Amino acid sequence: MIAFLDHLGKPLGSLSARVATFACLALFVAWLGASAAHATGRFEGVATCAGSTCHGRAEGNGKVVRQDELRRWQEPSSPSGAHSRAFAVLSGQRAQQIAATLGLGAAASASACLGCHATNTPVGLRGDRYQAGDGVGCETCHGASTGWLASHYTVLGTHAANVSQGLVPLENPAVRAAVCLDCHYGSDKPGQFVTHRMMAAGHPRISFELDLFSSLQQHHDEDADYAARKGRTDSLRLWAVGQAEAVQRSLSLFSRPAFSSQGLFPEFTFYDCHSCHRQIFDVAQRHLTFETNPGRPIPFAAPPFNDENMIMLSAVARVLAPGQAASFDSAARNFHGAMGIGRPQTLAAAARLSAAASGLSRALAGGSYSGDSAFTVIAAISGRAISPRFTDYTGSAQAVMAVDTLLNALVRQGRITVGAAAGIRANINRAYASVKDPNGYDPGTFRSALGEAARSIEVLR
Repeated sequence: MIAFLDHLGKPLGSLSARVATFACLALFVAWLGASAAHATGRFEGVATCAGSTCHGRAEGNGKVVRQDELRRWQEPSSPSGAHSRAFAVLSGQRAQQIAATLGLGAAASASACLGCHATNTPVGLRGDRYQAGDGVGCETCHGASTGWLASHYTVLGTHAANVSQGLVPLENPAVRAAVCLDCHYGSDKPGQFVTHRMMAAGHPRISFELDLFSSLQQHHDEDADYAARKGRTDSLRLWAVGQAEAVQRSLSLFSRPAFSSQGLFPEFTFYDCHSCHRQIFDVAQRHLTFETNPGRPIPFAAPPFNDENMIMLSAVARVLAPGQAASFDSAARNFHGAMGIGRPQTLAAAARLSAAASGLSRALAGGSYSGDSAFTVIAAISGRAISPRFTDYTGSAQAVMAVDTLLNALVRQGRITVGAAAGIRANINRAYASVKDPNGYDPGTFRSALGEAARSIEVLR
């Protein structure tokens, strides 16, 4: 399970932070225009960034940025190097088995795989140093570098100017979520959607949490220079916006006929795998594994839409956007309920739910939070209104990641000391242990463990 992370950052409750937030919104608008203008920009490859005077130093002792970003990206065994290992995975036994089962040919050259396991781009847009074997390289996240490569390290260059030339403004939570979700949930781009058939053939279940995954892949320091150029990262904001954007992405893809079904059957990748994939046996005394969920008005034992992000968004809305919480909850319930009526009704309900999630994303991105906000959100996740909705593995795994993420945020804010956080680590680990094995998941055990973890954090308030 994910270990405790002591990554850096501060809350954005001050006037300067709000100004930075509006600056991020302006950069988002600039990036939207630049992404269209530079749609034909070339991908120059990881080697272009790897010089010893750029990002390829052996030690992080650069004056402006660390300059050892390449080394951290290439870590051979830690999570920070996962992107660099993405292509190599395709040559492993499991990938070869999946590709053979699905008739894809060699996994390392299959378009269905390269969309997420490499910086996959058309041949005509590849620079001289481009290599698919680099895996998920710099430009997968930062954008094709032709327009901004030469200007982004100049003394008089500005971040806004680089964004206007095609650099992706990843400091904007909605932009970052959109980039990450392309592979960590799926998109309509070639090779960026993990189907139920792929999972049946052996592909891992897709899971994502924006702040936690960002921390695992963070190759830079948020020092004073970074803050001056891009503002400080607020982990609570990043996590919350990530949940809202994930809800929108899932509904957007679900609403498209090309993604929502496979022949006669619905595309089960949208549904909660482990609600159905539990042990099946027949004994004299029945053994129910399906637990009624108060957030889903669906017929007993019907496959539920995977609502892990909806549950988290409902919790955070109650605290940080209470004026929109009831309408979002209503839209979510109506969406689940429409599943039992028909596809036209479900699509209409999906559109309303997506609009509600979009509104929450904007509100959460522009909100101003107090020092107690993370404490209050943790309490909401484990509280009476939300806790009964943890009836399935995926939502429960998302919940414990959220509590851990928000605990880390409190440490970075200085609200909890590192020592105090370490002192309650056993409680967090018990919650993690209760979702370690999907086959052994028990809703009651998880809810109890999550409650203990949340109460131990509350004591530190």
